[in-house]
Amino acid sequence: MTAHFAKIMIISGSLLIVTGVFFYFFEKHVGLGRLPGDILIKKENFTFYLPIATCLIISLILSLLLYLWNKK
Repeated sequence: MTAHFAKIMIISGSLLIVTGVFFYFFEKHVGLGRLPGDILIKKENFTFYLPIATCLIISLILSLLLYLWNKK
């Protein structure tokens, strides 16, 4: 049980690192965070950002990946 959990943690960490490097180098080409459904309100001393469309897309992708992973 412990070895299985350790393997899951290593894979999850590796995926987060790869995703972070991808967004670091390709930030301007990805477009996440600037989608039409994202809400951005700017005032003088206040900025409010609510990434609704970005969260929906990330949720759909993660749900699809987890579905495919659990299907085997």
